[in-house]
Amino acid sequence: MKILVTGGAGFIGSNLVRQILDETSHHVVNLDKLTYAGNLSSLKGYETHKRYHFVQTDLCDASALTSIFAQHRPEAVMHLAAESHVDRSIDGPGEFIQTNVLGTYHLLQAAKNHWNSRISEDGVSENPSSALRKSAFRFLHVSTDEVYGSLGAHDSGFSETTPYSPHSPYSASKASSDHLARAWHDTYGLPVFVTNCSNNYGPYQFPEKLIPVVILKCLRGEPIPVYGKGENIRDWLYVGDHCSALRAVLEKGTPGETYNIGGNNEMKNIDLVQVLCRILDECVESGRLGAETRTGTSFADQITYVTDRPGHDLRYAIDPTKIRTDLGWEPKETFETGFRKTVEWYLDHQEWWQQILDGTYQLQRLGSA
Repeated sequence: MKILVTGGAGFIGSNLVRQILDETSHHVVNLDKLTYAGNLSSLKGYETHKRYHFVQTDLCDASALTSIFAQHRPEAVMHLAAESHVDRSIDGPGEFIQTNVLGTYHLLQAAKNHWNSRISEDGVSENPSSALRKSAFRFLHVSTDEVYGSLGAHDSGFSETTPYSPHSPYSASKASSDHLARAWHDTYGLPVFVTNCSNNYGPYQFPEKLIPVVILKCLRGEPIPVYGKGENIRDWLYVGDHCSALRAVLEKGTPGETYNIGGNNEMKNIDLVQVLCRILDECVESGRLGAETRTGTSFADQITYVTDRPGHDLRYAIDPTKIRTDLGWEPKETFETGFRKTVEWYLDHQEWWQQILDGTYQLQRLGSA
């Protein structure tokens, strides 16, 4: 199968591309605009892979999308490209509307036209075997649990039927794109799936997100910012587990259905920060890190509480019963193994994140334009 992955140079997308190429025989066409969060270094070593092709394109360029579908004729689309940082959406919501809403619309249109052209070209009514192949075309739209709004401390987790109640420009833009994806299934019959996942973490995450922020602040001896009192609760999902769930939905899911993907790993932000500090403290004690990296007796001494962000939802939690029951998927990484793997990855790949912090990665990004 040839899969068109949008946002394949981003955090989740690059992990997905590597997993597909490493664990399957599928071909991947990686479509990415290479905005600030797109980093081809996250796919270093795969540039010449015989089953991999990269295309730098803006999702809002309808003619370019038409050409890409015509040239590569994918049998599936996994749509991950999105602006995704809440703080950035508060400061500049326009980019989020442009990419997440209009970009998704243009991609759905291009996929629908591609799907319809395949049907008319191969003559479905006269060729049943060809019709079977066409029915296998799939469009997977990847979204977030933030579209559901906020939960109380004792509420049940979000299910696939939880009403939408987005509270930030980011989550509102993703909610809009979810509705578009479902509408293209209901109106045009496009075989669409929607997934809503909890907070991802793991290798190659851009250093503006909470977990890499904490790790890198520790390593650089800088204050670790925690919003409010750190009481906000999130369900944390290791990115490799998320990618395996997306593959399960693509391969075994039912078109028109939504699948929530969670990590079974709820934690207050302040508790998460403390765990990361403890793991790094253990690295000092084992000799993996020098004691001079700490500004106190523990990395936790660097924690600083800052003014809470506007509209900060109290709690997100996913009920993953449906994907577990229908598709047999469950996360493999535990609370301890996933966070430890992530800390160790950032310790072992300082060149990757240092190029982002000093801005030199943008030279490579601009060179691909």
